[in-house]
Amino acid sequence: MKTGCDKLSFAFAMHRLTQLASIAALATLHLGAHDIPNDVTAQVFVKPAGRQMQLLIRVPLKAMRDIEFPKRGPGYLDLSRVDALLDDAAMLWISGDISIYEGDTRLPKPKLVRTQISLESDKSFTSFETALAHVMGPPLPVETNVFWNQPLLDVLFEYPIESDQSKFSIHPGLARLGLRVVTSLRFVPPNGVIRAFEFIGDPGVVPLDPGWLQAALRFVQLGFFHILDGTDHLLFLFCLVIPFRRFRALVPVVTAFTVAHSMTLIASAYNLGPDALWFPPLIEMLIAASIVYMALENIAGGASVERRWMMAFGFGLVHGFGFSFALRETLQFAGTHLLTSLLSFNIGVELGQLLVLLILIPAIDALFRFVVAERMGTIILSALVAHTGWHWMTERWDRLSQFRFQWPEFNAAFWASILFWLMVLVILAGLLWAASKWLRRVGASVDAAQDNV
Repeated sequence: MKTGCDKLSFAFAMHRLTQLASIAALATLHLGAHDIPNDVTAQVFVKPAGRQMQLLIRVPLKAMRDIEFPKRGPGYLDLSRVDALLDDAAMLWISGDISIYEGDTRLPKPKLVRTQISLESDKSFTSFETALAHVMGPPLPVETNVFWNQPLLDVLFEYPIESDQSKFSIHPGLARLGLRVVTSLRFVPPNGVIRAFEFIGDPGVVPLDPGWLQAALRFVQLGFFHILDGTDHLLFLFCLVIPFRRFRALVPVVTAFTVAHSMTLIASAYNLGPDALWFPPLIEMLIAASIVYMALENIAGGASVERRWMMAFGFGLVHGFGFSFALRETLQFAGTHLLTSLLSFNIGVELGQLLVLLILIPAIDALFRFVVAERMGTIILSALVAHTGWHWMTERWDRLSQFRFQWPEFNAAFWASILFWLMVLVILAGLLWAASKWLRRVGASVDAAQDNV
């Protein structure tokens, strides 16, 4: 009898635990409706045609927060009662956060044409045509069992425009949909040449088919702020400046560095550089090594203008690849003006370097004049830079050592590319040597003229 009571007590306890677990699960499901999703991907198509523009967008339904979608059973989305709420969600969470401009004029609020619930397994958003056909097609059967936080929301908007030949820009301000929002956008102009973009967070206003001036201005700005944010590039520049605190002495050095990093930056943008996985870590390690070398050369006291510009040229080739890695995600903003954008980026980098030089030269000069003797100051500053660069180099070497190096195939194409780049390097080295000779002559003439005065 006791055993039977124990069994009943155990069964009752298990039943009670099951009830509590179900209540907790439902409570968690209910609270989850208001949570901010961690990762959200928004797929967007923009297509102008005639006097209207169509915007197709797909986002996770769970990103539509603060909207209680009707449910049935254990949390399935009630597809028979969800249509009106889908329209509200589309206007509240999508329409108000996307701004489209025709020229400088912001387009009016769009017309909501259709909303559609899709399963995560649906692949219709691989092209504009299939996505449009899907959104305008029949909805999911109302008996479909899908939890409310699993499906996708597809929306079709239409905007009135003056002409499909206009210049369009978009501000896809969808960052509030999640903690990390990736927007994959494809612009489908009348000529059919699809332009693809991918943004993380809020990219601001993005020209969908930028003119050369728009692209140039954007990349000048990118280059200027990139050099100011690049600590490793700034430390390398700092090492270049310490022994030579006169603009005339720095001209051949900075020119060599500029030409070299411009060459490898452009080559990498045109996919002429290695594409192996180990190559970016190798470049990052070599950039740190260049800082250590320059700092040690300053400490040893063997720096000369002739030697320094050659070293700046060699290491500039490495730094150019480093610039290209940072620029890869932003080349999508270049449109059809890739070369213009690359040259503009280099101009921005040089403007940033010029600003740094204008600050560093008088600051170091004042330090050596009023605080510490020049030789001792050079050793102290260079030792601090070498210490930092050494730590970077060892950390990046550890990361590089995790990759498995594979030797390239030594065929005719490989040797042809090697000969091509050797020829380019020889020509550039000759031009830089001639430029340095000319600059020294000009400098000597200026000095002689000032002495005569």
